[in-house]
Amino acid sequence: MPYVNIQITRDGVSAEQKAELIRATTELLVRVLNKDPATTHIVIQEVDTDNWGIAGQTVTALRAAK
Repeated sequence: MPYVNIQITRDGVSAEQKAELIRATTELLVRVLNKDPATTHIVIQEVDTDNWGIAGQTVTALRAAK
């Protein structure tokens, strides 16, 4: 029973893009590891950019500085 947790920032990812991530990740596990898609779990967690940090700064601050 594979479990994959995908974490992304919450900034305009569409439902269609999320569905494609789930489909493609499941297909990858089936193809590479021969896993049963019926027992493969994919979870997408969206994180606010204020709660995601890189190099000591929030993503919000880094994007604002660009």
